[in-house]
Amino acid sequence: MDRLWAPWRLSYVTAAQVPAPDCIFCNPSAGSDVDLVVLRGRAAYVILNLYPYNNGHLMVVPNRHLATLEALTADEQGELMQLARLSEMALHEAYRPQGINVGINLGKAAGAGIENHLHIHLVPRWSGDTNFMTAVGQTRVLPEDLAATVTRLRPIFERLHAASGA
Repeated sequence: MDRLWAPWRLSYVTAAQVPAPDCIFCNPSAGSDVDLVVLRGRAAYVILNLYPYNNGHLMVVPNRHLATLEALTADEQGELMQLARLSEMALHEAYRPQGINVGINLGKAAGAGIENHLHIHLVPRWSGDTNFMTAVGQTRVLPEDLAATVTRLRPIFERLHAASGA
């Protein structure tokens, strides 16, 4: 394998990223006619993805605008995992998925659509949920609209959160 060394690019690829002034996670009510937040904690919250891969696609987001796991406080780390756990429980109760993808994309090169505000995705999955519409037509078929998803999930989250004692 050949290597092409370009040391003059190091300052560009390691430069600090400036937070976007209109971060959708710092102002989660913007961009949708429906309040997509299904649960608010002290240091983080759970929100529906405005552009879901599947119905019930959730994100767990710290309140603080930060881009890396390294920047989290211990309290933020703990609450992110508690809310991810509650999200798993709520999705199983509401949708009975056969699996759940859980993921974090750190940085644009890793696939982060919102690269400067850390978030954890939880995407419920079923065998055969990726069909020809997604593969060929570049179109997702979602049988439930976001307002109905909020109505379905919010009471489950409230009950689970109260039962957790958090």
